[in-house]
Amino acid sequence: MAATLRIQSDWSQALRRDEGEAWLSCRSPGKPTLYGSLTRRGLSTEGVPDIAASEGFMVGEVTKKSILISCPHENVSTKFLAPYTTFCRIHQKSITCLDISSGGGLGVSTSTDGTMKIWQAANGEIRRLLEGHVYDVNCCRFFPSGLVVLSGGMDAQLKIWSAEDASCVVTFKGHKGGILDTAIVDRGRNVLSCSRDGTARLWDCGKSACLGVIADCGSPVNGIAVGTADSSLNLGTPEKAPSEREVGTEGKILLLAREDKKLQGVGLQSRQPVFLFVGSDAFNCCTFLSSTYILAGTQDGNIYQLDVRNTNAPIQVIHRSGAPVLSLLPYRDGFIASQGN
Repeated sequence: MAATLRIQSDWSQALRRDEGEAWLSCRSPGKPTLYGSLTRRGLSTEGVPDIAASEGFMVGEVTKKSILISCPHENVSTKFLAPYTTFCRIHQKSITCLDISSGGGLGVSTSTDGTMKIWQAANGEIRRLLEGHVYDVNCCRFFPSGLVVLSGGMDAQLKIWSAEDASCVVTFKGHKGGILDTAIVDRGRNVLSCSRDGTARLWDCGKSACLGVIADCGSPVNGIAVGTADSSLNLGTPEKAPSEREVGTEGKILLLAREDKKLQGVGLQSRQPVFLFVGSDAFNCCTFLSSTYILAGTQDGNIYQLDVRNTNAPIQVIHRSGAPVLSLLPYRDGFIASQGN
């Protein structure tokens, strides 16, 4: 397993100050952690910070927004990016979930401060406060239109909100435990949710009704993702004809990241199991890279890449630290992962 190089979280602020200092660490499994520091010595004529590293570390390319650090002893290097901008007044405590509208104009986020807010993505200005859930709100996402928000809470309720006036237009009830994640089918006539009660459910937005239990796992389902399946994959046949209210489910596969260390694939329309993969710890999140390749992250820090056509063995297992993998997002030719460290 590769060594992990880290800088303290507020490094970009620390190194903006004259003689500012940021702390470094390099951790390799089974070896003592190496510690060091970065110090700003001044500015170049182009306005780029002049950064020096302590013994055991080396500074590579430095720009106004990034810095390349290496630890030759462990043969590891990492490029650290400074935030483009920072919004520190939207929430008072940790952010638990966020999404950006398809047009990029609005953000929605939930926090351990108990609030869910819509804000301008350009400047962080708060536009709407979405109030109606009892207890914590666990997840939120925009519909493809960017005008409507879907949320799920510890109150076992799934809600749809207007981003324009903050009204709650639909509330779905049926889960017996807190809702942990959601997904939207195509343009949003149907939506999906998963819960601590071990089920994943399909809902009809127009009739405010549950169209069916897609899976009952007997263990909390921490995350879900829906995607178009590879044409060679057998998704099974529905036991009875789908409801006419079920739109866009044909040819789709639903991924279930389960607390019992299992990642499951289910035919969305057929409700039939497609595969079951056992990992090293509870699965927290999952996503599609393509119709063939998927990713899933575990509580003990593993990221599994799998081919849905053959899940007997992972294509690769990435382990950068033992911190829980909390979310995964496809990005260009790769992906972005967040971890709880």
